[in-house]
Amino acid sequence: MLRVRREMSAVKLFRAKIEPCCAYCAHSTPLEQEEMGCLRRGIVPMWSHCRRFKYDPFKRVPPRPARLRTDYEEKDFQL
Repeated sequence: MLRVRREMSAVKLFRAKIEPCCAYCAHSTPLEQEEMGCLRRGIVPMWSHCRRFKYDPFKRVPPRPARLRTDYEEKDFQL
């Protein structure tokens, strides 16, 4: 029961349902640019998945933050 709760809490970090993908799986390691080494299936494409998918939140690379505008003028802060 504890194992199920731990897996469910990891899924809720980003979205309610993460799409299965070998790039985010705990059973895979990156090999080359588009390939992963899976402990279960061997060498597979990065975007494939299988029924043994287990989400690993540490493998997810977040998107880059948006750049902030810094060229404000005095009139931008007046009402």
